[in-house]
Amino acid sequence: MFRRSLCFLLIIFLSLPTTVSAYIPTPEENELLTTIERDTLQYFIRLSDKNTGLTRDSSRTGSPCSIAATGFALAAFAIGNERGWITKEYAYGRILSTLKVLKEKAEHQNGFFYHFLDARTAKRVWASEASSIDTALLLAGALLAAQYYPGTEVETIAHELYRRVNWRWMMNGSKFICMGWTPESGFLPYYWDSYNELMLLVALAVGAPENACPPSTWHDWLRPEGNYNGHRVIFASSGSLFTYQYSHAFIDFRGLKDQGNDFFENSREATLANRDFSMSFSEKHKGYSENSWGLSASVGPGGYKAYGALPGGAIHDGTIAPYAALSSLPFTPELSVAAVKFFHKSYGKSLYGNFGFKGAFNLDKMWCADEYLGIDQGISLLMLENFLNDGAVWKKFMALDAIKKWRAVTGLTTAPRETVSPGLSSGAATQAASPLPQ
Repeated sequence: MFRRSLCFLLIIFLSLPTTVSAYIPTPEENELLTTIERDTLQYFIRLSDKNTGLTRDSSRTGSPCSIAATGFALAAFAIGNERGWITKEYAYGRILSTLKVLKEKAEHQNGFFYHFLDARTAKRVWASEASSIDTALLLAGALLAAQYYPGTEVETIAHELYRRVNWRWMMNGSKFICMGWTPESGFLPYYWDSYNELMLLVALAVGAPENACPPSTWHDWLRPEGNYNGHRVIFASSGSLFTYQYSHAFIDFRGLKDQGNDFFENSREATLANRDFSMSFSEKHKGYSENSWGLSASVGPGGYKAYGALPGGAIHDGTIAPYAALSSLPFTPELSVAAVKFFHKSYGKSLYGNFGFKGAFNLDKMWCADEYLGIDQGISLLMLENFLNDGAVWKKFMALDAIKKWRAVTGLTTAPRETVSPGLSSGAATQAASPLPQ
């Protein structure tokens, strides 16, 4: 009788619509994750300029505005309002004033914003490039915010900024989108020609209402395959976890088939490979363990580095970025929850502050970052929202006409998933933590 009941329940479960994950956090875990999301919102409230709305690249004194961080801020304010953490008047006002600055004052070239701007004047700084990927992240945040406020000036300006971009110009006559342009040197010699965080950029470029890139721009980039410890991965050259996360913060790839590839499952496998790689060096690096993992681009004892794992560049020195495991919640929910709980409980006094988790830590060097990075806080907040709120960001972003167009013209197919991505129980064990400096 028990087996029959179990079989019946299994049939019902498999017939349900796909959700973010099969893993359901406990009330205590849900409370912790919700607190982290709410605290992370404070980065954008406190570190976005009160006049221009432009968001600082980091919490360091004197940090300029990052266009990508500003895009995350636009999304964060809308989400914070939806969650009831800030009022509609406040959220809408901050979003609208920022969009007006971006439209009327912020320096750009053919719609592509410069990577770094002075947060007070919206002028280019650091001789930065007009960046294609950072503009895409800004526009993604603006278009997402527009979905929360349909029929308003926010929606109007967000779509005006999108239409202003000349995507074909940034291709510079090639098959691919260039990474950037400067007035001093013209187009950079680097193009988005192989798998990494490019998918969001190319989707917006192909789906654009004006000056769109051809569908071949999506099909032509390389999809290199590698394998680590049994995990087959279409991999990014750096092996950094963020490359498997950024596009997924906005686009729901679950069930989408691209040339036979499922990029949601690919990110899951990449996350598991990253964790396995970390654990394989646990005897060499004290900070690596079953609940302490996440090799991704971050600050470190020697500055900012593109930390990563195989398959890929695999640069690592014992530095762990908490945002990496946290932002993998949709892919590896149980393992990510265990890691977040471990970081918070073991190193919270050093690693967690008013804006959530800080950049990174390294036990070998007894080092802990004293700063937050805007893009780290942004990816953390959006992935938390997708995980905790039934894919709320995905639902709104996938409803955009541009995303529908991208799917249609590239021939992406939707295949029903046989099962929901399971939470993985292995490795979520209790462990003792080495000390960090307080």
